[in-house]
Amino acid sequence: MYWIRGFGHNVAFATPAGFRQGVAERRMWCHRLSHLQIRLQDLLRGRVTCWALQQLNFKSLFPLAIHWHHTASKSLNCVWRQHTDHFGPDGHVTRYDLDWLVKNSYEGQKQKVIQPRILWNAEIYQQAQVPSVDFQSFLETNEGLKNFLQNFLLYGIAFVENVPPTQEHTEKLAERISLIRETIYGRMWYFTSDFSRGDTAYTKLALDRHTDTTYFQEPCGIQVFHCLKHEGTGGRTLLVDGFYAAEQVLQKVPEEFELLSQVPLKHEYIENLGECHNHMIGVGPVLNVYPWNKELYLIRYNNYDRAVINTVPYDVVHRWYTAHRTLTIELRRPENELWVKLKPGRVLFVDNWRVLHGRESFTGYRQLCGCYLTRDDVLNTARLLGLQA
Repeated sequence: MYWIRGFGHNVAFATPAGFRQGVAERRMWCHRLSHLQIRLQDLLRGRVTCWALQQLNFKSLFPLAIHWHHTASKSLNCVWRQHTDHFGPDGHVTRYDLDWLVKNSYEGQKQKVIQPRILWNAEIYQQAQVPSVDFQSFLETNEGLKNFLQNFLLYGIAFVENVPPTQEHTEKLAERISLIRETIYGRMWYFTSDFSRGDTAYTKLALDRHTDTTYFQEPCGIQVFHCLKHEGTGGRTLLVDGFYAAEQVLQKVPEEFELLSQVPLKHEYIENLGECHNHMIGVGPVLNVYPWNKELYLIRYNNYDRAVINTVPYDVVHRWYTAHRTLTIELRRPENELWVKLKPGRVLFVDNWRVLHGRESFTGYRQLCGCYLTRDDVLNTARLLGLQA
């Protein structure tokens, strides 16, 4: 027999056969109890009775009628009673706060946002007047680092000013918040328009909006850009909030948003240039959402690296192209484009799972350095500073 005791009342359930009274089993019961969220809310409101659950799966789990008795308590005590054929302590009491049970129920999680964000187009971002963080404040104070990370989490981009224009100082900056993710491009990358790699980034050509490393099974989470020198014209950086564009698709054509979140497709990178030989393939949908609350957490968009679509039937491919065109139209709206000029001393951090970047063509000599950061470590740093991430 399984008991829930509140202060002033008892509730009994018959436990399933073979139930073992161990830690894992208590966790399982805690998970199952979370499905009683609506009933617990009734109890919190002071209602006297809760009728037996009617769903078939609950009937097998809780075959007895359930009766809640009025109580002023905000918690429940679970008393674990040992059967003769079970192992575990008899009479162990676990106390659950009712608010905690409600919060951690499936219904509660459906209402919860994993990471709060402010979606933006160019006008929204400019009107927000998001402040940059000074290099010394970023490196030497938790307040400066926290302000930077708060901006980054909300908007998907953030700037650090007054950074000495060297690769060494850029690396020191990056290491303040995360481990640097080493890839086929090395740990820190440093390049000019010499086409030393088989990638259009190593040219003077304009680049359309895209996210990086879509051909990785797990695309890099954060990208760092620092323009060390530019003797010429052009070269502005384009930034587009992919989540803002996806939200427009969701509001206007929800079935196309759903299709873009369901169809897996391949992105591919083949390089045979000099000593660099690579063949990378990543598979995943353009839009990635959490299944329980439908929150978008990653956009994988790169028309340069998208491979042949052969993972779904032809009729789905046709509908997918229609949906992709809808998203592309939103991404290419001029009002959604934020143009910034990178210059020595100003370092840009970009959430590569959310914000697309590109650039206009340029003339002259241009040096850039930067790196990729591991997303888990950036979010870890944010949480340790008290931010929701």
